[in-house]
Amino acid sequence: MILFPSGAVLAGARDVGSGVLVILLALASILAAVLCFRSLVLVNPNQSKLIVLFGRYIGTLRQAGFYGVNPFTTRREVSLRAHNFNSDKLKVNDLRGNPIEIGAVVVWRVKDTAQAAFDVENFASYVQVQTESALRHLASLHPYDAGDDTVSLRGSTDAVHKELQQELAQRLEMAGIEVLESRLSHLAYAPEIAGAMLQRQQAEAIIDARKRIVDGAVGMVHMALEQLQAHAVVTLDEERKAQMVSNLLVVLCSERGTQPVVNTGTLYG
Repeated sequence: MILFPSGAVLAGARDVGSGVLVILLALASILAAVLCFRSLVLVNPNQSKLIVLFGRYIGTLRQAGFYGVNPFTTRREVSLRAHNFNSDKLKVNDLRGNPIEIGAVVVWRVKDTAQAAFDVENFASYVQVQTESALRHLASLHPYDAGDDTVSLRGSTDAVHKELQQELAQRLEMAGIEVLESRLSHLAYAPEIAGAMLQRQQAEAIIDARKRIVDGAVGMVHMALEQLQAHAVVTLDEERKAQMVSNLLVVLCSERGTQPVVNTGTLYG
């Protein structure tokens, strides 16, 4: 006996097939929508997105806008804005071995996003560590203060800032970091020697001031003697010249106002 499927059975099979097809189409539509949504990338101003496909670096989106990329890529955001780093006060020794406290402010930003993301573990932490290392090295190259033309940390700020920025630029180049500005924010002797070094600075300042006063007084006395002799105002022997020089030096080098003394006699009487 041969049985033929009835019309009801065939209609039910067609309905099941249609339902499966609808489900597959719905799943495909959802998957396509997810992939389309996944491919959209928004880049804000002064931001960037690194694109990596299956472990391979593809490129970086730097311009602000709305982009469509491969939906299977991963994206990492890296800021292109300027950052400030204010270091802690470091206690180091200067060129002469004196303990000092030093700190710096560094303005930096990411220049090469690939280097910043893949060449170092954490580029922000890398900037902090390298800044402190550069500060310690800079302090060891120069004295805190110097009376002559030697480059010092306190007296040659422009040269020191330029040297610090150059060293930081070299240290941070491998991380793709650009140093926009760097300068010392704190510089002082360590508390344990601050009092003694202050007295030393005061003594050096007094000696330098005295030297300038004496140099100026000697020049003025020499000029006075030359003019007296050139104009034949008075003829002075060596003893009178010595007395005049002594009086002028006392007047010019004295810290207090001098009182005139009228001499009614002579040097010989």
